[in-house]
Amino acid sequence: MTTWDYAPAPESRDIANLKPSYRMFVDGKFVEGTGEPLKSINPATEEVLAEVSTASPSDVDTAVKAARRAYDKVWGKMPGAERAKYIFRIARMIAERGRELAVLESLDNGKPIKESRDTDIPTASAHFFYHAGWADKLDYAGFGPSPQPLGVAGQVIPWNFPLLMAAWKIAPALACGNTVVLKPAETTPLTALVLAEIIQQADLPPGVVNIIPGAGNIGAELVNHPQVNKVAFTGSTEVGKLIQGSLAGTGKKLTLELGGKAANIVFDDAPLDQAVEGIVNGIFFNQGHVCCAGSRLLVQESIADELLAKLRTRVSTLRVGDPLDKNTDVGAINSSEQLAKIRELTQAGVDEGAEQWTSPCSLPDKGFFFAPTVFSNVSQAMRIAREEIFGPVLSVLTFRTPDEAVAKANNTPYGLSAGIWAEKGSRILYMANKMRAGVVWANTFNRFDPTAPFGGYQESGFGREGGRTGLEAYLDV
Repeated sequence: MTTWDYAPAPESRDIANLKPSYRMFVDGKFVEGTGEPLKSINPATEEVLAEVSTASPSDVDTAVKAARRAYDKVWGKMPGAERAKYIFRIARMIAERGRELAVLESLDNGKPIKESRDTDIPTASAHFFYHAGWADKLDYAGFGPSPQPLGVAGQVIPWNFPLLMAAWKIAPALACGNTVVLKPAETTPLTALVLAEIIQQADLPPGVVNIIPGAGNIGAELVNHPQVNKVAFTGSTEVGKLIQGSLAGTGKKLTLELGGKAANIVFDDAPLDQAVEGIVNGIFFNQGHVCCAGSRLLVQESIADELLAKLRTRVSTLRVGDPLDKNTDVGAINSSEQLAKIRELTQAGVDEGAEQWTSPCSLPDKGFFFAPTVFSNVSQAMRIAREEIFGPVLSVLTFRTPDEAVAKANNTPYGLSAGIWAEKGSRILYMANKMRAGVVWANTFNRFDPTAPFGGYQESGFGREGGRTGLEAYLDV
């Protein structure tokens, strides 16, 4: 029997225009930070990609003051139609440099090039395009006749979608007339600093956007700076709670987009082949490094065996390996620390009695890789059903009735997203109304659009990003 396989189709890393060193961006210039330099690592090869200058507390103060001057003297006073021109320009330049940014993102983050190329970079550009359109229409956004910007926005983003998260944060802030100080994640600062190049080339007034790499202590300095008026954070629930506690009583506006443990619910009338594709996309996209990943699969008992067999067959075909290979489906785990966490929780699933099935795929000898894994016979009390693994690990539970599915889906301190697979529209609407989740997908998963708000409930945070609703977080209304 002839076996067909994919020949390697690597993208050239030279397209990334990788530099040996990168500097932080403050007041319109690239400057050396006075913090301890960090080395950005390629998680697929464990090689050092570049040395990155980082901020110290005094650099944070300099960046915030630059943003305050830019807000007071230029950006806060500028008509929305003029702000829009700059934001449109940034959007176009991201699109023009899309291939370069995609390769750099995959090198620095470990995600497959087809995801960087087809999802991350185009959506980042789309966020700037979309919000540029709002810049001169804020009076008609439904927040009163003359909504005003807040001032300086301090923004801290995670490592799972480095450029896209920067776009999610920066674009609405600029459209609403705020200035920005952004701290990218410690392990993935490179595309944010190339975005700074684009911002500089777009002739954005100095100080309007400042990008300061650093570790968690720099993020803490930023969110607690007295001249920061608005804080936006995407990351872990633990850090989000610390930020909320530190800002209590300060009057600063705050949005938090935190962890998740989403339920992906499949009913017996669902189109199973379509559902399998949605399940795979829901948990193995970006190696499972997605806060809204469908990490808990709830399957109606009567179809559980059939669905699980189809799922294992499909997962067996996923190609794990070089993120720059256009045929790769699952890339590298972002860091050795994250890989250790995934291994710990996977072992906990085995120790607590769940049945582990791991894809028979081969893994590269170097780099931080983890084979796609599916656990069956999972109970709600197990750690793998309760804790966010943030990796390519799926926990499968069963249910008999819609009410049982609702109870199990909502049995979590999180509330970011959910998926429902069924043929009947009435059943989908019934379930959607019962879900305690900020986003509910029907017969699909992981669909995003700049025009649609995204955010969670409970320990998944509060506030919304994207869409008209997301503008409110950056306006004094």
